[in-house]
Amino acid sequence: MDRFQQKTIVITGATGGIGAAMARRFAEEGANVVLADLDERKLAEVAASLEPQRTLTVRTDVSVPSDVENLVARTVERFGVLDGMMANAGIEGVVAPVVKLEPEAFDRVYAVNVRGAFLCMKYAGRRMIERGSGVIVATSSIAGLIGSPGLSAYVASKHAVMGLVKSAAIELAPRGIRVVAINPGPIDNRMMRSIEEQAAPGDGEQVKRGFEAQVPLRRYGQNEEIAALAAFLASDEASYVNGAAFVADGGFTAQ
Repeated sequence: MDRFQQKTIVITGATGGIGAAMARRFAEEGANVVLADLDERKLAEVAASLEPQRTLTVRTDVSVPSDVENLVARTVERFGVLDGMMANAGIEGVVAPVVKLEPEAFDRVYAVNVRGAFLCMKYAGRRMIERGSGVIVATSSIAGLIGSPGLSAYVASKHAVMGLVKSAAIELAPRGIRVVAINPGPIDNRMMRSIEEQAAPGDGEQVKRGFEAQVPLRRYGQNEEIAALAAFLASDEASYVNGAAFVADGGFTAQ
């Protein structure tokens, strides 16, 4: 498929499992892709597998307004347009009971997951308003729909992302811009390895088996499965989709 020929897609958190899979998927479908993350070396590694003429990397801390504003400006400078913003950057933070979680750890999760999503919507939204079209896809989580012990900061942040998505979707729809959320369940990548190991140091595999047992499909999702959903939501095939949460969790929250 080439649903994104002549279109430009920005992906934050582009060096993570889901972000890198999004980059590959959008590139395969013809898009210009702009990869944003903190680690320039890892950005170069992801970009190395893509076509140089259609790829731009921008070191970005999504919690810093000037960084996100620069990301959007460089995208438009290079490719002339911004069609899609994948507000995907996120961190899991510290796994700990709420009574033991340090305020600084809570604030760090909120800075990346919530402030980052807000800044992506703010600066991408401004550019999209100028053209009267565009789509913003925020990576939330099933943690944006349900609670989870030991992950209060992450859960709270993803609930907040859902609030941003719903409000921005209503505000921007009259300007021709759609805003939607992806809500993955457990995905087989670095973030889940971190959560597993923090929950049971030295025995993360047991935690993984426990999570898998709670998924009706009895497995973790793959990064590519989330990227495929993102590509659909960003495409014209989803032209009537706005303000909604799209759960990809193997049935975890259906129970």
